Amino acid sequence: MERIPILKMGEFLLVTIQVDMHDRLALTLQDDLTAQIVARKAHGVLIDISALEMVDSFIGRMLSNIANMAKLLDAETVVVGMQPSVAITLVELGMPMRGIRTALDIEKGMAALHAFTGNRSFSLSDGVLTETNEEDDAGSVL
Repeated sequence: MERIPILKMGEFLLVTIQVDMHDRLALTLQDDLTAQIVARKAHGVLIDISALEMVDSFIGRMLSNIANMAKLLDAETVVVGMQPSVAITLVELGMPMRGIRTALDIEKGMAALHAFTGNRSFSLSDGVLTETNEEDDAGSVL
């Protein structure tokens, strides 16, 4: 069975789609990626789609689903390398891709992931989980 490699880079997972996506491959990627987020305790996912020249509504929906599933598993998602034709197609199909953050390239995508996930620390006191921001020592109860 064909699979898309998922690489770990620090606290992030990197997925580079270098083949034409078909429905079964997209479903396999969804399953593999969610399993890897949990297994590797990833806080971010970067999906490089620069090799995709076209998408259909199913692939667009799967990208959106992957981002939403990752969010539920406490991982941010950034999609990078979107070709103009792909962006046009997604808009024309009426798929706004809510919940998906995008960046032009891998470098900007990694910077975005660092910004989205940076300076996160948590403490548990008296049964209350609090997120503290290292920059200003303010805490917010979760």
